[in-house]
Amino acid sequence: MRLPVERVLPLAALILLAACGGNQSRSERAAPLNRAGPAADYPMITGEPFTIDGITYKPVDAMNYDAVGRAMADLDGAAGVSAGHKTLPLPSYAEVTSLETGRTVLVRVERRGPMVNDRLISLSAGALAQLGSEGREALPVRVRRVNPPEADRALLRTGQAAPQRMDTPASLLGVLMRKLDPRAVPPALPVAAAPFVQPPAAAQPEPRPAPAPPVRTVTRGPIVQVAAFSTKDRAETVAAKLGAAVTHTDRFWRVRMGPFATQAEAAAALAKAQAAGYTDARIQRAD
Repeated sequence: MRLPVERVLPLAALILLAACGGNQSRSERAAPLNRAGPAADYPMITGEPFTIDGITYKPVDAMNYDAVGRAMADLDGAAGVSAGHKTLPLPSYAEVTSLETGRTVLVRVERRGPMVNDRLISLSAGALAQLGSEGREALPVRVRRVNPPEADRALLRTGQAAPQRMDTPASLLGVLMRKLDPRAVPPALPVAAAPFVQPPAAAQPEPRPAPAPPVRTVTRGPIVQVAAFSTKDRAETVAAKLGAAVTHTDRFWRVRMGPFATQAEAAAALAKAQAAGYTDARIQRAD
């Protein structure tokens, strides 16, 4: 049956329109989503609570998440520098610090896990390599959620490592390690040596004074007659200067040195008196 021209044209137009519309729909469904740019980080998904061996975990979008625990290698062979966590949003970013060395790396949290209760986080082989802990199990770590710059996010989204973070100081490692296990002492912490204290010197006995030479009492022997004075005061002045004695005889006050045990001692005293200006001094025998 042949249709009139006025009916054929509208039908052809409808068929053509339908064909074009069908091709466009197939093209949109086949186009892959762009997951390489910043849009790949959104939306962040928390998901429903889940239970592991009787313990229920509730994912939550906590921006201030900061915890210590133990890490394990990801058993699924995850690529890049990525991690699995029980409650952090997917995707999100966290800094992971080894409490043994202080080394810190940035990871992208992309999956739920680890599916064991005594592990805080699972790390990909790339994350463990950057952390310098390949093959380690139960590695003590700190996990802190961060908001890194887009340049670091872009590296992690493409499976590359972000620049190494600053190492955590040993003093903070000690605090975090004790928070994880109050009995633990982190190996990375240097043990402070006890300050050296100089032992007190042994008490030394007080030195005994040398015994004084025996006093010789000389009652007889030569003397030095220094001078004779008419006044006692003048005689005593001269005697004090020479270490002599004053005797009173008749009306004169005599200054004498001695008596001496030997003639040589008397001669020395005479020289002393004469040097002091008493040239008339002489040696005499004691009375």
